[in-house]
Amino acid sequence: MNRRDSLKAIGIGTLSAGTLLAACKTPGENKSDIKTDKTGRQDFEVTRDETILKETFFNQHELATITILADLIIPKDAKSGCASDAKVTDFIEFIVKDEPEHQLPMRGGLRWLDVQCLNRYSNAFIDCTAKQQTTLLDEIAYPMMAKPAMQQGVAFFNKMRELTAIGFFTSKMGIQDLGYQGNAPGKWEGVPQHVLKKYGLENV
Repeated sequence: MNRRDSLKAIGIGTLSAGTLLAACKTPGENKSDIKTDKTGRQDFEVTRDETILKETFFNQHELATITILADLIIPKDAKSGCASDAKVTDFIEFIVKDEPEHQLPMRGGLRWLDVQCLNRYSNAFIDCTAKQQTTLLDEIAYPMMAKPAMQQGVAFFNKMRELTAIGFFTSKMGIQDLGYQGNAPGKWEGVPQHVLKKYGLENV
C-alpha cells in the first residue's frame, strides 16, 4: 500500500482536476471549525455549503471504516500525523455530499469490504485484526497485480486512496508536510555589492 512519499511522488499527479478544485473550495479543517466565508462567493454558494454541512450521508460504522482505511493509506510518521489527524474523514463526508457521484461507489465499496471480511474472518472490516485488514487491502491496493475477482475492491480502493490523498494534502497538516510555501512577495534589498563594485559605484 502506498505510503506518504509514494503518494507525493506519483499519486497527486493522477488526481482529477475537478476533485482537486472541489478540495480547494471545501471549507474548514473540521466540522467544528467550518465556516462559510462569503468573500468572493455568491449567496447561493454560501447557502449550498451551509445546507451540505447540515446533512449526513455515512453512518457511524461507515465513518469508522473510512477512518481506519485513511490511516492505513497515510499513517502517522515522524514528520506528520495520520490522515484522520488531518480530518480526512470529515473531508470525505463533505465531498460525497458535494459531489453525489461518489456516493454509490463509496458506500458499495465499504459494503464489499465488509462482505469480504465476513466471509474470510467472520467479522466486519473494523473488527478484524490489523494483519487481517492489511492482508485484504494488499489484494486490492496494487491494480496491476489484483485478481479479476477483486476488481470491484480495486476500484473502491483507488477512489478511497484518491480522496484520502486529496483530503490530506489540501489540509493545513498536509501542506506543511509537503513543505509548500505558496507565493510570497519579493524583498528588494538593493543592487548587490559585487555588481556595484564592478561598475565603480560601491561608494555612490
